[in-house]
Amino acid sequence: MRSPDELTEVFRSSGRKMTAQRQCIFRALEGNVSHPSAEAVYESARAEMATISLKTVYQTLYELAELGEVAALDLGTGTVRFDPNVDTTHHHLVCRSCGKVRDLNVAFDELAVPPGKSQGYEVRSAEVVFRGLCDECRAGDADETDDRRRRERKTADA
Repeated sequence: MRSPDELTEVFRSSGRKMTAQRQCIFRALEGNVSHPSAEAVYESARAEMATISLKTVYQTLYELAELGEVAALDLGTGTVRFDPNVDTTHHHLVCRSCGKVRDLNVAFDELAVPPGKSQGYEVRSAEVVFRGLCDECRAGDADETDDRRRRERKTADA
Protein backbone atom coordinates (compact mmCIF):
# COMPACT_ATOMS: atom_id res chain seq x y z
CA MET A 1 0.00 0.00 0.00
CA ARG A 2 1.10 3.52 -0.65
CA SER A 3 2.19 5.73 2.22
CA PRO A 4 -0.24 8.25 3.73
CA ASP A 5 1.60 11.05 1.86
CA GLU A 6 1.27 9.18 -1.44
CA LEU A 7 -2.44 8.52 -0.82
CA THR A 8 -2.90 12.22 -0.10
CA GLU A 9 -1.44 12.98 -3.54
CA VAL A 10 -3.63 10.32 -5.18
CA PHE A 11 -6.72 11.91 -3.65
CA ARG A 12 -5.68 15.42 -4.65
CA SER A 13 -4.78 14.42 -8.20
CA SER A 14 -8.18 12.75 -8.61
CA GLY A 15 -9.91 15.99 -7.57
CA ARG A 16 -10.94 14.76 -4.15
CA LYS A 17 -10.90 17.02 -1.13
CA MET A 18 -8.09 16.24 1.29
CA THR A 19 -8.96 16.49 4.99
CA ALA A 20 -7.27 15.77 8.29
CA GLN A 21 -9.79 12.94 8.82
CA ARG A 22 -8.78 11.25 5.57
CA GLN A 23 -5.10 11.57 6.43
CA CYS A 24 -5.86 9.98 9.80
CA ILE A 25 -7.57 7.07 8.01
CA PHE A 26 -4.57 6.66 5.71
CA ARG A 27 -2.32 6.42 8.77
CA ALA A 28 -4.66 3.85 10.36
CA LEU A 29 -4.34 1.67 7.25
CA GLU A 30 -0.57 1.98 6.91
CA GLY A 31 1.09 -1.36 7.65
CA ASN A 32 -2.23 -2.97 8.62
CA VAL A 33 -2.18 -6.59 7.37
CA SER A 34 -5.34 -7.63 9.24
CA HIS A 35 -7.74 -6.78 6.37
CA PRO A 36 -9.66 -4.47 8.70
CA SER A 37 -13.35 -3.76 8.58
CA ALA A 38 -14.48 -0.13 8.39
CA GLU A 39 -15.34 -0.39 12.09
CA ALA A 40 -11.80 -1.52 12.94
CA VAL A 41 -10.31 1.35 10.92
CA TYR A 42 -12.74 3.70 12.69
CA GLU A 43 -11.63 2.51 16.14
CA SER A 44 -7.98 2.90 15.19
CA ALA A 45 -8.50 6.34 13.69
CA ARG A 46 -10.65 7.43 16.62
CA ALA A 47 -7.76 6.74 18.98
CA GLU A 48 -5.92 9.52 17.15
CA MET A 49 -8.87 11.75 16.26
CA ALA A 50 -11.84 11.45 18.61
CA THR A 51 -14.13 13.51 16.36
CA ILE A 52 -13.85 11.31 13.27
CA SER A 53 -17.11 9.76 12.09
CA LEU A 54 -17.80 6.22 10.96
CA LYS A 55 -19.47 7.65 7.85
CA THR A 56 -16.22 9.42 6.90
CA VAL A 57 -14.29 6.18 7.36
CA TYR A 58 -16.71 4.23 5.15
CA GLN A 59 -16.74 6.94 2.49
CA THR A 60 -12.95 7.19 2.42
CA LEU A 61 -12.44 3.42 2.28
CA TYR A 62 -14.84 3.07 -0.63
CA GLU A 63 -13.16 5.98 -2.42
CA LEU A 64 -9.81 4.22 -1.90
CA ALA A 65 -11.35 1.08 -3.39
CA GLU A 66 -12.71 3.07 -6.34
CA LEU A 67 -9.19 4.41 -6.93
CA GLY A 68 -7.73 0.89 -6.74
CA GLU A 69 -5.72 1.65 -3.60
CA VAL A 70 -7.49 -0.99 -1.47
CA ALA A 71 -9.72 -3.93 -2.32
CA ALA A 72 -13.14 -4.23 -0.68
CA LEU A 73 -13.57 -7.93 0.12
CA ASP A 74 -16.64 -9.92 1.07
CA LEU A 75 -15.04 -13.06 2.48
CA GLY A 76 -18.10 -14.36 4.27
CA THR A 77 -17.06 -12.98 7.67
CA GLY A 78 -20.24 -10.92 7.99
CA THR A 79 -18.61 -7.61 7.14
CA VAL A 80 -16.69 -6.10 4.24
CA ARG A 81 -12.96 -6.18 4.84
CA PHE A 82 -10.45 -3.83 3.22
CA ASP A 83 -7.22 -5.20 1.81
CA PRO A 84 -4.45 -2.67 1.24
CA ASN A 85 -2.34 -5.28 -0.59
CA VAL A 86 -3.35 -4.49 -4.15
CA ASP A 87 0.13 -4.70 -5.68
CA THR A 88 0.48 -8.48 -5.70
CA THR A 89 -1.84 -11.25 -6.78
CA HIS A 90 -2.72 -13.27 -3.71
CA HIS A 91 -5.49 -15.25 -2.08
CA HIS A 92 -6.81 -15.39 1.49
CA LEU A 93 -6.91 -17.55 4.60
CA VAL A 94 -10.00 -16.97 6.77
CA CYS A 95 -10.50 -18.29 10.31
CA ARG A 96 -13.98 -19.79 10.72
CA SER A 97 -13.95 -19.03 14.44
CA CYS A 98 -12.63 -15.48 14.91
CA GLY A 99 -12.79 -14.17 11.34
CA LYS A 100 -9.07 -13.32 11.11
CA VAL A 101 -7.99 -12.84 7.47
CA ARG A 102 -4.46 -13.22 6.18
CA ASP A 103 -2.90 -13.02 2.72
CA LEU A 104 -1.81 -16.24 1.07
CA ASN A 105 0.94 -15.39 -1.39
CA VAL A 106 0.75 -18.29 -3.78
CA ALA A 107 -0.10 -18.48 -7.47
CA PHE A 108 -2.59 -20.95 -8.87
CA ASP A 109 -1.54 -20.64 -12.50
CA GLU A 110 -3.74 -23.48 -13.66
CA LEU A 111 -6.93 -22.19 -11.96
CA ALA A 112 -9.54 -21.62 -14.65
CA VAL A 113 -13.19 -22.29 -15.42
CA PRO A 114 -13.31 -25.49 -17.46
CA PRO A 115 -14.22 -25.04 -21.13
CA GLY A 116 -17.97 -24.83 -21.65
CA LYS A 117 -18.72 -24.10 -17.98
CA SER A 118 -18.51 -20.30 -17.90
CA GLN A 119 -22.28 -19.91 -18.46
CA GLY A 120 -21.71 -16.92 -20.73
CA TYR A 121 -19.37 -15.09 -18.33
CA GLU A 122 -16.12 -13.59 -19.48
CA VAL A 123 -13.98 -14.60 -16.51
CA ARG A 124 -11.19 -12.11 -15.83
CA SER A 125 -9.94 -13.15 -12.41
CA ALA A 126 -10.32 -15.74 -9.70
CA GLU A 127 -10.01 -15.55 -5.93
CA VAL A 128 -9.40 -18.49 -3.67
CA VAL A 129 -10.45 -18.38 -0.03
CA PHE A 130 -9.23 -21.10 2.31
CA ARG A 131 -11.23 -21.47 5.53
CA GLY A 132 -10.10 -23.14 8.71
CA LEU A 133 -8.87 -22.26 12.19
CA CYS A 134 -6.03 -19.85 12.90
CA ASP A 135 -3.31 -20.87 15.34
CA GLU A 136 -4.91 -18.95 18.23
CA CYS A 137 -8.35 -20.51 17.73
CA ARG A 138 -6.84 -23.97 17.30
CA ALA A 139 -5.09 -23.54 20.64
CA GLY A 140 -8.36 -22.38 22.25
CA ASP A 141 -10.22 -25.27 20.62
CA ALA A 142 -7.68 -27.73 22.05
CA ASP A 143 -8.04 -26.16 25.52
CA GLU A 144 -11.85 -26.46 25.34
CA THR A 145 -11.57 -30.10 24.24
CA ASP A 146 -9.22 -30.86 27.16
CA ASP A 147 -11.59 -29.14 29.63
CA ARG A 148 -14.58 -31.10 28.28
CA ARG A 149 -12.67 -34.39 28.59
CA ARG A 150 -11.71 -33.59 32.20
CA ARG A 151 -15.34 -32.81 33.06
CA GLU A 152 -16.48 -36.03 31.41
CA ARG A 153 -13.90 -38.03 33.41
CA LYS A 154 -15.00 -36.40 36.65
CA THR A 155 -18.64 -37.22 35.87
CA ALA A 156 -17.76 -40.83 35.03
CA ASP A 157 -15.70 -41.22 38.24
CA ALA A 158 -18.50 -39.85 40.43
